[in-house]
Amino acid sequence: MVVFYPGRVRIFDTTLRDGEQAPGIDLSVEQKLMVARRLADLRVDVIEAGFPVASRAEYEATKLINQELSDRVEVIALSRCAKKDIEDTLSTGISSIHLFLATSDIHLQYKLRMSREQAIERILESVSYAKENGLTVEFSPEDATRSDRAFLSEAITAALSAGADRINIPDTVGVMEPFGMYNLVVEIKRLVGNKILSVHCHNDFGMATANTVAAVSAGAEQVHVTVNGIGERAGNTSLEEVVMALKKLLKAEVGVVASRLYETSRFVAEVTGVPVPYFKPIVGDNAFGHEAGIHVHGVLQNPQTYEPMQPEEVGNFRRIALGKHSGSYGLKVMLNERGLTLSDEQLKKVLDEIKAEAERGCHVSVDQAVEIARRVCLSVKA
Repeated sequence: MVVFYPGRVRIFDTTLRDGEQAPGIDLSVEQKLMVARRLADLRVDVIEAGFPVASRAEYEATKLINQELSDRVEVIALSRCAKKDIEDTLSTGISSIHLFLATSDIHLQYKLRMSREQAIERILESVSYAKENGLTVEFSPEDATRSDRAFLSEAITAALSAGADRINIPDTVGVMEPFGMYNLVVEIKRLVGNKILSVHCHNDFGMATANTVAAVSAGAEQVHVTVNGIGERAGNTSLEEVVMALKKLLKAEVGVVASRLYETSRFVAEVTGVPVPYFKPIVGDNAFGHEAGIHVHGVLQNPQTYEPMQPEEVGNFRRIALGKHSGSYGLKVMLNERGLTLSDEQLKKVLDEIKAEAERGCHVSVDQAVEIARRVCLSVKA
């Protein structure tokens, strides 16, 4: 396998469309506008503002986001390959459209009740109509990763022949694995040529980030992501994980301001009511957390010993926890920072008490550790 090391990778954020489609997430027009502003400040390349035909609020939000932010970021809207959808999208004043039509047999038969021939005809008509009306077109063959490869290629070729500007490959139900995604992107890139090839991965098997990075390694120039990985079922590809993986692992150029990742993550969590998992990479509370004595010692001497990046790079911060795995070095540094200098004997007593508390299942906070240290100091003096 040859790894393609990319130059600039476009970040297409679909938090406000696919992310909001998750059950239980319903944002008001104003909330969507607030999130869009944060995304523009984060400097994503594309904001998918919504699905205008879905509801009046979706229409209004898309229109307002486009009016306010289109001079700072590309604003795009989702549309089925249907003339009414395209006309509704056009009336928002938007200049980019994300057209989709399923190409897998299971979708064609059970959802669309459409033959392959009819699907190709619909793709040609819809892409052509959007282009005739001056729109930049990104076309997605929905459920691409479960589609017959020959027919998938035919559908993509049809979209390109009708004028599509970008092709996006959706792993709609998250069934790909990295090697399969790599090979698929290599194959489709030959069809797309110098047009932008994008991927849209779901996380049903926990593979979304890995599949997205594999796709970029194979030549994809754009990735669809959501803040905190929110989305239908197990969610979408996480913006935070992909941005940092591209920057750190593939050495790709990404326009996102990494130092704003943590604050953006927390803002979206607050607005959507979906908390950030404790162990979430990059933006979780434990992403830069350490308790084990060996780890704490190493990190305090040189953070690179146990951290693949600096927490400040992503706007997060290091957390040193106290518990039964703690060592004396980390405790000593923590207490020194709070104006307490203990002898080795005193330090051992404090650490023993902290470990005893932890072994009883009690969490020991820094403030509690300071109280224990002061008590030990007083008892030794007495």
